[in-house]
Amino acid sequence: MNERELRQSVLDIVAGLEAKGFNHGSSGNVSCRIGDDVLITPTGGNGSNTTIDDLVHLKRDGTVVGGGLPSSEWHMHLAIMNAYPHVNAVVHTHADCCVALSCLAKPIPSFHYMIASFGGNDVPCAPYATFGTRALADGAVAALKQRKACLLANHGMIAVGKDLQAAFDLTVKLETLARQYLLACQAGAPAILADDEMARVVERYGSYGRAALPA
Repeated sequence: MNERELRQSVLDIVAGLEAKGFNHGSSGNVSCRIGDDVLITPTGGNGSNTTIDDLVHLKRDGTVVGGGLPSSEWHMHLAIMNAYPHVNAVVHTHADCCVALSCLAKPIPSFHYMIASFGGNDVPCAPYATFGTRALADGAVAALKQRKACLLANHGMIAVGKDLQAAFDLTVKLETLARQYLLACQAGAPAILADDEMARVVERYGSYGRAALPA
């Protein structure tokens, strides 16, 4: 994929997030690797006012290449990319159910086995920090250790992936599970799967989609 195609892919993800109602106005942001550097949506950007040329090219130290103002959360995106070489794309949204749970400042527990698809027995919640700060970036990096997604307290969520589509798919999955967890909590206290069961599910997810799973 050349740079032009990669830039278009970022815009496609932005449009997809807005179509699902996960971001409104200028909320949320998207980034991906471009060689040794990073492409990120601009500050105040959304699907209606952002073109391919508006996406901002950043060096790994935050230096802007070619002009433009990056998203206010550029610290967070770069910190995640620098900490985790396997991450090639980052999606941050203010999706409703994830935001609602983030305001409880607690992880999403293993109420459903699919929580394991994010790498463990919960989806952590990073502590609150002012948006656009290094403190928020540091909290997100810590929460994403051995995880593919996390909540940001009183803020929203982040999902990471090997590419933009993978990060987008995990974003959809997390918002779905967040909604289901909220629904379950309205009916009572959800049963939480034991750690040993979640460990088995995590292991099975290691081959999910690549080979037939044992019966």
